[in-house]
Amino acid sequence: MLKITASFLLSLTLFASSLAVHAGETPFVQSQYEQLIAQGKPVIVDFYADWCPTCKAQKPVVEDVMHNPKLQGVTLFLANYDQEIALKKSLHVTQQSTFVVFKGGKEVTRSTGQTGKADISALFDQAL
Repeated sequence: MLKITASFLLSLTLFASSLAVHAGETPFVQSQYEQLIAQGKPVIVDFYADWCPTCKAQKPVVEDVMHNPKLQGVTLFLANYDQEIALKKSLHVTQQSTFVVFKGGKEVTRSTGQTGKADISALFDQAL
């Protein structure tokens, strides 16, 4: 029988988190989001839902697009549509599968339902 320790679970969690960050994605954290926006850093918020078929289609495309070296400085926050109620309201997001793109601390564009690589890539480029 395998004995799982708290330190092993913590190590596994940190490893999984580092993979997500390396892929250009990070779970939404209000304080990080506010700090990056205040600093004028390029930010994209991806409103997803686990039950959303469009979101599932977007996921591998987004991961591929975010591996482009030119997007290295862009932070992609993954915001759960069903849980980030205050964020949804503040950004006036009414549908899952919505991307909100920020540059210089201001929203520059948004899109809902895009699944094509060229479309998502062009959208994300607007954060640069």
